[in-house]
Amino acid sequence: MTLEETFLGFLVALAAGALIGLERQQDLGFEQKSGMGGVRTFPLIALAGALSAYVSHILGVWLIVATLLIVGAIVTVSYNREWSRKDHPGIITPLAALITFLLGVLALLPGFPLDTPHRYLLIVGSAGVVMALLSLKERLHQAVEHLSDDDIYATAKFVILALVVLPILPNSTFGPLNVLNPFHTGIMVVLIAGLSFLGYLCTRIIGPNKGLMTTGILGGLVSSTAVTMSMATQARSAPHLALPGALAILAASSTMFARMLVITGLLLPELSLSLLAPLGGMAISGYVMSGFLYRKAQRTPNHSPDITHRNPFELRPALGFGVLYAGVLLLSKAAQTYLGDQGLYASSLVAGTTDVDAITLSVIRLTQEGLSEWTAATAITLAAMTNTVVKACLAGWFGGKALITDLVPGMLTILIVGSTIVFLFGFTHP
Repeated sequence: MTLEETFLGFLVALAAGALIGLERQQDLGFEQKSGMGGVRTFPLIALAGALSAYVSHILGVWLIVATLLIVGAIVTVSYNREWSRKDHPGIITPLAALITFLLGVLALLPGFPLDTPHRYLLIVGSAGVVMALLSLKERLHQAVEHLSDDDIYATAKFVILALVVLPILPNSTFGPLNVLNPFHTGIMVVLIAGLSFLGYLCTRIIGPNKGLMTTGILGGLVSSTAVTMSMATQARSAPHLALPGALAILAASSTMFARMLVITGLLLPELSLSLLAPLGGMAISGYVMSGFLYRKAQRTPNHSPDITHRNPFELRPALGFGVLYAGVLLLSKAAQTYLGDQGLYASSLVAGTTDVDAITLSVIRLTQEGLSEWTAATAITLAAMTNTVVKACLAGWFGGKALITDLVPGMLTILIVGSTIVFLFGFTHP
């Protein structure tokens, strides 16, 4: 290691220890108690690890082991004293101290199979994760409390499906037009369910009383159609919920466009750039109209109807989406092969009436096989617009006149913006 790399390694080790120590010190101050480590102790532990790793270049790895035993003995004595002062002090701080020492060692460890910049990134990133886990203790506990036993069981079954069943699925194409691939289908199911679960978890943490604008936006990460049906049925039985219901539906529908952009960006960033104008424009216009509804709702009595969702990790809906994705992929491929781009557009309009995720993933797959980005972007946008029309119809059918009256201006604005962008977009592409 050069002199500059050596000094930078020590600085990175000290920075990692300072990040963790800062959180431990803040925790001690918040609880107004004395403890075994803080903003001075953890940088010193990291420095001890870095020094032992540096000297081990000459004296061998046993110096690191000896230093670890000495630091461990000091931590043990301090922890024993803390144990005698109070009941069950926990093991978080000793574990944080151990990780801090190892991060210090990593900064100057000889022969580590990572180049210097990536090694430093790993150290700082790990320290940041530790700091986040320590500082978010209460929020993480609250998140777990908001999950039911059924949520835990559904998540456990889905994890087994993703980690055990998915890797053994055949990774080869078969069937009509040679487009069906069980492994790729499984990957898509895991991706969609994972994104939906993040939104589901956020809605469970926030709860129904934090504002319908927020719960509607987060609900759109799970299922904007579920938000629409939930709000519509409640507005039918309680007309005073029409305005807040329209706000939640419009916010969720706007989030759907942002969600589609995220999915596309994760799988095919080049296509997401082509979708940025139509989907981004519809999302922004939807949020703007949601803001107008929000201001209108602020002038009326506050009501917070519940938005109900199912856990996206439940096996039956997840497997059902896998079948839907395979069917839409086959339909899209057949339409594009035998009817050209117009056939693909028609299949997008049909698929958008039920689910936008399946057609989005299918078009992404076709784009990876040679479909032009302009055609793909148009097909996905058409599916999003169709789905918006369907949600408006569902809201009117199940929610009644009051709900659709508040909802129509926002939905029409979204459709007009999307249609205009697609129309203009068509003139710039052959």
